[in-house]
Amino acid sequence: MAGASGPSSADRLRAFIDAEAGRLGFDAVRVTTPDSIPLVPGHLALYVGSGHHGTMEWMAETAARRGDPRVLWPDVRSIVMLAMNYGPDRDPLELLSRKDRGAISVYARHRDYHDVIKGRLKEVAQKLAARSGAGVKVFVDTAPVTEKPLAAAAGIGWQGKHTCLVSRDFGAWLFLGSIFTTAELAPDEPEPDRCGSCRACLDICPTNAFPAPYRIDARRCISYLTIELKGPIPHEFRKAIGNRIYGCDDCLAVCPWNKFAQRASETKLAARADLQEPRLADLLTLDDAGFRALFSGSPVKRIGRDRFIRNVLIAAGNSGEVALVPQVRALAGDASPLVRGAAVWALAELAGPQAVAGLRDADADVAAEIAHVLGEQGRRAGTGC
Repeated sequence: MAGASGPSSADRLRAFIDAEAGRLGFDAVRVTTPDSIPLVPGHLALYVGSGHHGTMEWMAETAARRGDPRVLWPDVRSIVMLAMNYGPDRDPLELLSRKDRGAISVYARHRDYHDVIKGRLKEVAQKLAARSGAGVKVFVDTAPVTEKPLAAAAGIGWQGKHTCLVSRDFGAWLFLGSIFTTAELAPDEPEPDRCGSCRACLDICPTNAFPAPYRIDARRCISYLTIELKGPIPHEFRKAIGNRIYGCDDCLAVCPWNKFAQRASETKLAARADLQEPRLADLLTLDDAGFRALFSGSPVKRIGRDRFIRNVLIAAGNSGEVALVPQVRALAGDASPLVRGAAVWALAELAGPQAVAGLRDADADVAAEIAHVLGEQGRRAGTGC
């Protein structure tokens, strides 16, 4: 407790951190301790044990470090959680009805948030270290840190039923980063869960990715399917994906707390105009060089051209735009089997199964796509559908 002489050195250090973070554009700064997430190891074990992590093997491999920040860095005494608002200037769900356009998740319409935040986090951390002599480490989704539970423990928000962080001030639109430090800082109070009986985020999910409130099966999540999954997208989810070509904002955008959210400052995180509602016809022309040029500085670039064009072809197949048939047919001869397989499906959706009847392919996955399309044609013919 501060005496008559004024604030303690820890209080002054905290005030300094808050001021520096605010100056650099962070919207929320809170502090927690490394022992503040005791339930996380159990939750992680359930998640991995259920297979809900899909092909993200790193979730299992790093479970011990994710479950306890002290395993990641034994010397840590305090964790400073910082958040930056990226609230959109329009409802991202409106784009889902424009089938000739591709819907890119709101967070990926900006410069890569890793680049935006990490430099600013480092600046705050370096000044913290210089002022206090404490050790620091900075993380922005670049190490096994469970940022959302830590942010909830620190009081930035709470984890909603969709497992994402929700804030009373910024809704569902927050980038998170953390500074681990050996400095002893007073922790903030956690934010209570304010979801109540609301199920909006669960009910809107196109692929039913939530087996229960506060639990997600990544294998059914469109963000996982379009970003993390390296192979063909399972047939059962293709129609539900619609025109979502990178990520999915449905469960975030429908959250009632967004009505209290502030828009992100355009000088801080301005969405790129060319990524707001790109035309599928333009995206289907991208070769590797064109893809790299278009998505330079964007998180989309990390999935590579072939995976991205796979996603665009799924959207094309769902679009009903017969004008795309020539481009889709051309991609059925692409060098990438992943692209060829998706093109087979899209071509059948747009021009009918007969459009792929003459196709042959030595790749097992592409051959399976052709067989699936022709098998569906036979099944429908046999049932009179």
